[in-house]
Amino acid sequence: MAGRVFLRACSTAVQLRSGVAARPLQRAMATVRGVPTDEEQATGLERRALQALKQGKDPYSILKPKQYAGTKEDPHIVPCIGTKRMVGCLCEEDSTAIVWFWLHEGNAQRCPCGFYYQLVHHELPK
Repeated sequence: MAGRVFLRACSTAVQLRSGVAARPLQRAMATVRGVPTDEEQATGLERRALQALKQGKDPYSILKPKQYAGTKEDPHIVPCIGTKRMVGCLCEEDSTAIVWFWLHEGNAQRCPCGFYYQLVHHELPK
């Protein structure tokens, strides 16, 4: 409301001062197309992530991971770009302490609480 009043006052002042009919001022987003979408406005890493999600990929692990049983046959999958990674496990649901341990590439490894984790090599997109 205050913006409209200000624009009218400015355009009226310009017309009175110059004596020439001036084109009224417009707001920045008052174009024909309207407000740009997230995809139109995104740049850099955000743009790459949106394009990958559009293709059905999740290169930066943005989406919630798939649930695994945590057994030796169906371990929790941990993606990594190296050969080892530190993993934290909340062994009990209401626990306030996190058990940290190193997970190495290869076979599934067991947490002290009994859950199994397996490191899987993950390539970053280019």
